[in-house]
Order: sequence, then structure tokens, then C-alpha cells
Amino acid sequence: MSLHDPVETDPEREAASGPVFTPPCGPVRGWNDGPVVRATGIRYATAGRFEPPVAAADRNEELVATAWSPACPQAPVPFLDEVLGKSASERRFDEDCQHLSVTLPAGLGPEETLPVMVWIHGGSYVSGAGDLPIMDPAALVAEQRVIVVTVTYRLGLFGFLGGTPGHPANLGLLDIVEAFRWVQRNIRAFGGDPREVTAFGQSAGADAVAQLMAVPDAPSLFRRAIIQSAPLGLGRGRAAINAKMAAAAADIGEDLPAEEVVAREASIARLAAGSGLKAGMPFGTQYGHAPLPPEAEIDAVWSRVAPEIDILIGHTAEEARLFVPRIPAIARVAAWPVIGPLIRRGLVSAVTAAVYGRSSRRFARRHARAGGRADRYLISWAAPGNPFGSAHTIDLPLLFGDENTWAQAAIVAGSEWRELDAAARATRALWAAFARGSALPESGRIPGVLRHRAVGRG
Repeated sequence: MSLHDPVETDPEREAASGPVFTPPCGPVRGWNDGPVVRATGIRYATAGRFEPPVAAADRNEELVATAWSPACPQAPVPFLDEVLGKSASERRFDEDCQHLSVTLPAGLGPEETLPVMVWIHGGSYVSGAGDLPIMDPAALVAEQRVIVVTVTYRLGLFGFLGGTPGHPANLGLLDIVEAFRWVQRNIRAFGGDPREVTAFGQSAGADAVAQLMAVPDAPSLFRRAIIQSAPLGLGRGRAAINAKMAAAAADIGEDLPAEEVVAREASIARLAAGSGLKAGMPFGTQYGHAPLPPEAEIDAVWSRVAPEIDILIGHTAEEARLFVPRIPAIARVAAWPVIGPLIRRGLVSAVTAAVYGRSSRRFARRHARAGGRADRYLISWAAPGNPFGSAHTIDLPLLFGDENTWAQAAIVAGSEWRELDAAARATRALWAAFARGSALPESGRIPGVLRHRAVGRG
């Protein structure tokens, strides 16, 4: 699977004459893909550079939706390509990236209506795309009979830095809002229930889902949220970093080629150095800029919406094991006999707690105190003998892709597919149960994979 240019179609798929859907946005011809049906690369919004998105205009002509959504221009991340497999870099870039794809079960009955899960990809707000093989929702859709919408949005300097004249903040977040509005308006034509929408995302995508809960019309956009490994511990006190970086980017205009904008990103990101752990994710959402409230008000806004949005929130047991060993000083210390590995484990535990653990617990407890329904989970699955253990991104193979997708991924090396597949099937069943509105038990576990429990109930 690879990402194709958004204006191209696959002649073989086109000739196959897939099913036609008739949503309000205009007729869409999808394509059959074994146990699922897809409608890919659908535009949900348009925007000029550094401009807020505008909902895509309705069409009268049929859209042949057989091309994968383009990715926002971005720098390569070789380390993640190794960790997640070479497929992580299979993408075509286009600034005009506000597209989404819909995957639904084959054989959907004419009167059948399914819950909808809208996926927001991660990548530290600077990399990734909705239509990557490592985020292919076909197994989730086919096994659990849900509809999954994968969203691609603006990143980095294009979408997550602003606050100076001509450079608004939160453009990528505004893109995502428009995608949810498209879902609410159009998903019924694909067999989805707009009243049963779950927002789910991982890493920066999970952070975006949490921030979306503070958008004024959030309860009208989704009913549930699954927040996976959100770096909520990095979200506060960023105003000075944002201002310094935005000032450095203020001279970037509309005519600078996209590849040169991407090239500027690294030097601007380095301005966050000295800000502690926040320097690990220089780009992000900005409070006090539309559509988000001032930082001082964010907890109150989240609390007000809590009774209207159920949440499942959590992280992996060793999130920082993806990052900490790559720090040169830590690598040298880890090589010390006996004490080195102990120091490394201690740092992994401390950073995991600081960035993911404590903040997710606070988020869940505040949500429950405010009258919302909250469940927490902890993923402990790891490939046997794998140096990454249950690190950041280990939840991706538990939700997406197939054996071929993960064959070259370092993070699952050492695992047998039948064991990984069994763990993944159980995880997908739990996620889908939440998305269907099923009340999770007060506590539960998938042996060897994860445990979960209710917050503030019982």
C-alpha cells in the first residue's frame, strides 16, 4: 500500500466500477477491497497557505474516490521508518492535504447503521498521514463492523505554529474540526451513524483529540474519545516557546516552495531547546487562539463538556523506551555494567510518568469529577526480547495493519504473527465495544496485553 497523488486514480480500481454513495457533498464512487469497501482521498476542506480551512464545496459530478489522501509536506524520520517499518515513509506530499478516507465493511445492509470511529494520526504534529499502511483500519472495520474515517491534516509550519500577522495558530486543528463536520454531514450515506462518532488518535493525534474536546461545538461532532499516549504533560506553559518560534517563522510567505518551508522547520524547532521535555515536541496546539480557550480556562472548559463525551484514556507501560535510549549520554550510561540498565529503566519510568502517566490520570479524574464517564488503560504488550519493550507506538500494531504491514517493523521484531494477531484482535474488540457505547466493566484485562478500569465509579 502506498500513497498516490490525490489527482490520480488507479485505472484498475476505476475499471472495477465500485459502489456509489450519495452523500450531501456529492456522489462518491468507492472501491472494493476484500472484506472492506473504501472511498479514499475525499476532500473535506480547502485552504490557502496560512489560511483557515473552508468546507469543501458540494459537487454534482461523481468523485472517483480511489486515490489515497496526500500527506502534508514533511521531513523524513528515518528512525521511525526503522521502528515502524519502511511503509511509514510511503507517501506523496501536497500542501493541499485536507482529505479523508472512509473504510466500511463489505456487505453492509441497506438499513444497517454502524458506529463511526474517526482516526487522527500522530507524529509530533510534524509527520505522518492518515492513509499509511501502519494505520490501515481494514482489520478493525472487518472484524468489528464499524466504519473508520482516517483524516489527513496540515502539520508543522503549515498547521501548528502561528500567532503573528498573517500566520494564524492551530490551522491543523481547524482542519480536523472541518473533517468532523464533514463526517457529521455525510457519513450516513456510507452507513454510519452520526450520533455514534468516536474520535480516536495516538500521540500528537491523541493530544489533538483532547484539545478538540475544548472546541465549542465538540459535543455535536463526537460522542466518545479514545486518547492514546497523549503527551499531555507537555501541553502547558508553552507560550514563550510558541512566541519565539512564531517570530522566527514570520517571514515565511505564501510563495516559498513547500520543500523550503519544511527545510526551515528544523532550525525553528531548535529554538525550543532549553525548555526541558517540551523541546521534544516543539510544535503543537496553542491556547488562546481559535478554536481553543486561554490556557487558564482549559480545565474549566474540559469539565463543562465532560458529561457529554465519554473517554477512554491511557498509555503504554514504557512509552519513553522509544526515546530515552537514543539520547547519547543515556546510551553511554546504559552501557555501564550492572548499574547502567537500572539507570536507563529508571529514566524510562520517570519520563513516561512525566509526559504521559500523571497527566492522563489527572485528565481522567477531572473528567469523572465533572460528571463524565472515564476509563483508563495501560498497555504492557511487548514482542519477546525486543529492546523497545512496550514503548510508544506499540499500540499501533494492536489496532491496524496486517502481517505484511508489520513484517519489517523493529518494534515487533521477535513476535510471532499469530500471537500478535491474537493480542490485536482482543484490543480491537475492546476499542470497538467502547465506540459502540458498551459500558466497560469496572475493571478488566486482556492477559499479557493491557488492563483497564473505570475512574470515579464503583
